[in-house]
Formats: sequence, C-alpha cells, structure tokens
Amino acid sequence: MKIKSILVKSIAVTALSVTGLVAANNNTNTAQAAIVENDTDVVTVKNISDNAITVYNSYKKPEATGQTLASNTSWKVIKTAYDAKGHKWYDLGKNQWVRAKYVTRGYHTQAAVTQAPVQHQTQTENTNSAANNTNTQTTTSTVSGSEASAKEWIAGRESGGSYGASNGQYVGKYQLSASYLNGDYSAANQERVADNYVKGRYGSWTAAKAFWQANGWY
Repeated sequence: MKIKSILVKSIAVTALSVTGLVAANNNTNTAQAAIVENDTDVVTVKNISDNAITVYNSYKKPEATGQTLASNTSWKVIKTAYDAKGHKWYDLGKNQWVRAKYVTRGYHTQAAVTQAPVQHQTQTENTNSAANNTNTQTTTSTVSGSEASAKEWIAGRESGGSYGASNGQYVGKYQLSASYLNGDYSAANQERVADNYVKGRYGSWTAAKAFWQANGWY
C-alpha cells in the first residue's frame, strides 16, 4: 500500500509538471503556484446568478479587493497563472486577479462597447500624437449632477480634460486603451466607452472617483 501511494503521488506530480500547470518542489513533491504562458488577451465575465464576480489581490493567497466585475463585461488580461491547488487565474493588471472558472476567453458577442482594461496608469504627459482626429465638441455622456462632477474630476487627473491626450497605449480624456477604442478617438466614442467602463467596473462615477482617490488610478 505504501509503494502504491508513493507511485500515485509521483505520477500526479510529474503530470502537473509536464503540462506546465504548476511547478513541483523536488524536495517535498508539493505543488507550487506558477505563472504560465498567457492564453488569451481578453476575458468576459460569465452571466452568473450574482451578476458579478469578486476581484482578488493575488492568485497565491487571494484576498478580496472589495471590487467586483459585472456579468457580460470584457477585460484585458495581463497574465495567466495557476495556484497551488491547480485553480486557474487571470491577472487583469495591477495585481487584480479573477478565477478563470467565472470567465470565458474573448469578448462578449452581444456587447455594444468593449470595456477598457482594468490595468491603468495615472496620466503623466499630454500629447496630441494619438488622437489628432478627436472631435472636441461633440459628446454623448448621459451623466449629470454629482456623477458628472466625479467624471470631470477623474478626467482632470487623467488627462487634464483633453480628448487629445496620449500616454503610451492610453489615449484621450479618460486615458482609455487605444485598442479598445477600436481606432475611433472621437469625443463621442471616448465618452461612451468611458461610461460603459465605469458602469461595468464601479457602478458609478462617484464610486470610481472614490477608488481613484484611494489608489491613484481607476
């Protein structure tokens, strides 16, 4: 019985190592968490009963960040990893991890506007190189009151309120990923994508502002 137990354990560890799901410690034969080759650029939250999934700060020893992602919203993936139990995780940037079991790879086929990525950086430099065709007059934002105030507050920190701002892959008034704007840098599209991003990620611009104030990004 002891020999059989050791053999089964060895086979299990070897199989996990070969597939690249986890790494094995040669001294203890204990499975270790590991980042593996990324297998997708975007994931979409499944349509689940709670209508949202939890975001965690790590895949190794996950703790809830207090943020959630709504069903049927799509997010850029930075890394793919497996924890010590073999559970698959995706990093959405800034160490914001979600369990792979709650998402599907690719975009939501019925989404009118793809969500901007979670990973984001505070605007540090404004240029006009990435959005020369921006329409600075026409907008389609539907928020008002405190929501509009919070939205403008974020825009001021991200870009100084400029639709033509650029910082690496992030462009426009709300510093959205150029790829998620699908080549349309118009003010109307920037407003629409920004509203959808904040609605899916935070639920409101006031909540997004509170998160920005606590973390320096949104």
